[in-house]
Formats: sequence, structure tokens, C-alpha cells
Amino acid sequence: MKKIITFLILAFNLNINAQGFSVEKSIFGVQAGFGVHIGIWFNNESKLSNTIALRSEIGLEKDFTVGDHYDGAGFILQPVLTLEPKYYYNLEKRNSKGKNIANNSGNYFSIKTSYHPDWFVINLANNVTKTADLAIVPTWGLKRQIGNHFTYETAVGFGYRVVYLKENSVNGNVQNVDGAYNRNQYIPYLHVGIGYIF
Repeated sequence: MKKIITFLILAFNLNINAQGFSVEKSIFGVQAGFGVHIGIWFNNESKLSNTIALRSEIGLEKDFTVGDHYDGAGFILQPVLTLEPKYYYNLEKRNSKGKNIANNSGNYFSIKTSYHPDWFVINLANNVTKTADLAIVPTWGLKRQIGNHFTYETAVGFGYRVVYLKENSVNGNVQNVDGAYNRNQYIPYLHVGIGYIF
């Protein structure tokens, strides 16, 4: 019986300690961004484990790394859908030092997967064909809380993008061997954002 009680006490203590540095169960927010990506995004971070959260996001952005398939278009905004698993690797250390970890305030590694659909592009000339693209970017970032509701976040990374050009796109008249119209790009990622948590 003593062994069972000892086991339960240890399990309870481990659970309490784990909860002390866990990511938040679910956070909804909005973020405005600067850097390579300028835009506004609505997002949610949902807990997958004590140190891993899944960020889902929808927004409008100007992506300076999209490439030359919108050359001469000026300042455009296009929709973006993003899924990004984030591994917050220093929550326990921050918690043990008495630092704030509310709203997932910590450093992280992530795999940012973003899709720009070809639904619409704001401020794009009528004679320019909308294109879709998919990017996968490993990133390192940090997120900190300011006051009760505001956060700031910065992240850097380098990844890969496939642009799905159409036959009548400005630069889409070169078919690949498989007959598809697309362009592969290596892309840098730099993000600085200010957010509000609801």
C-alpha cells in the first residue's frame, strides 16, 4: 500500500510540475506583421502536448518572397492559410527562473506551412493571372507577452516554396517535364509581429 501511495504522490507531483510549464490549452488572437511578410492574421494556438502547440492562421499578407510572377504589380495583399506546429523548448527553464510563460511566452522551433490560394489578390491588375503557392519553412522564433493582452513575436527561417503557375501566367509559359506549370524557390523568412490575445 505504501508503494501505491508513494507512486500516486510522485505522479501527482510530476503532473503539477508539468502543468507549471505547459503551453496554453487554446489561445485566439490577431497579429499585425512587418518584415518580409507584411499583413494581418487571425490565429489560434492549440495545445498538443506540454511543449508543443499547433498554430492555425488565416490572413492577408504582402509576401516579398513570392517571386517575379507578380512583377510590377506594386503593393498587393493576398490571402494565406497557415498551419505551424511549434515546439516551445524553454518553458520549463523560464518558469524555473520566475519568468512569464503566459500565452506561450517562450522560444520555439517550428515548421511553418503556408498556402496562398488563387482566390483573389487585392490591388492586382485584371490582366495578371492569380497563382497559388505552398511554402514549408523551418523557423526559430520567440514570443513574449506585453501586459495582459499584447504579445510581440519574431522569427527567422529558410525554406522551400512551390508556385503553381498557370498556362497563361506572366511567367507560366514554361512547362516542366511532367507537364505541370510551377516554379520551385528557396525562400528566406523574417517576421516581426505585434499581437493581441482575446
